Amino acid sequence: MRADRLLSLLLSLQSRGQQTARQLAAELEVSVRTVYRDLEALSAAGVPVVASGGPGGGCRLLEGWRSPLLGISAEEATALLAAASGSGPLERIALGDALAQARLKLLAALPAAGREQANTTASRFHIDTQAWFKPPEPVPHLPVLVDAVRRDRRLRLAHASRCGATRTVDPLGLVAKAGVWYLIVRSDRGIRAHRASRITEAELLPESFTRPADFDLSAYWARWTAEFEASLDQLPVTVRLTPAGLAALPQVLGDTASAARATVDPDEPGRHRLILHFDDRQAACRRLLGFGPDAEVLEPADVRAELAETARRTAARYRDSPDSMP
Repeated sequence: MRADRLLSLLLSLQSRGQQTARQLAAELEVSVRTVYRDLEALSAAGVPVVASGGPGGGCRLLEGWRSPLLGISAEEATALLAAASGSGPLERIALGDALAQARLKLLAALPAAGREQANTTASRFHIDTQAWFKPPEPVPHLPVLVDAVRRDRRLRLAHASRCGATRTVDPLGLVAKAGVWYLIVRSDRGIRAHRASRITEAELLPESFTRPADFDLSAYWARWTAEFEASLDQLPVTVRLTPAGLAALPQVLGDTASAARATVDPDEPGRHRLILHFDDRQAACRRLLGFGPDAEVLEPADVRAELAETARRTAARYRDSPDSMP
């Protein structure tokens, strides 16, 4: 649309200063003639555009003219610009262009003296929302989900766990967490979160819905994640770790385990005692074996016994191997 192009042209001139018509044409993906027509339209609308030819000439705004943005500090501008650089999830839902446009608007509205400093400082921070060693989950129906959330339209969904059965829901929001998308919906079962990659069918329905006035997506997600995490780890296991074992805690069990509080072991100075949580006894044994001799289970007794028996069988397997050392 021409209105969008005129705004982009204005923001480009305001944030980057003088540019040639050819440079503007390349940025806006239009002809040079179209750029000059758009400059005339801006001038007719009261924007003080100056165009000069010859070497060193170009298109610019009258010195000192800019759109005001009041009450924003250099630190606030830096935070906004840094956040705008981490656009991975937004690009997947077709909001990457909007984020880039917002960044351009912010730069354009800053005073000339603070614009370069804020932009330079923000470039020193990068936000990477993707988890380690995990590519983004394929979400084939993400465009439909985004459309429904933005337009308040009902959806008919089928989920991988329901053997093809469908349910009509009100899509209240989308959440991206470490490269994984979750759809928050309201249905006759209440408000729930669904992993978007497990949605096997998504049909946009013609009827719209009214959002609950008291629903807050951020607050709901905070409650849901706290309840979800609490439901996973049901088995507390007390372990004694050597210093090497304590240092290896994030590597063996992940960063979340590093939040466990370690204390100096009263029975063996130089070692640490802490309580870890696992889904069940088998999961505890499999994961604690990764510490080797640097971890000792103190309780519960059944986990200690099973871990010891597993270690004995493992040692026997290697001892009886034809390739084992004499």
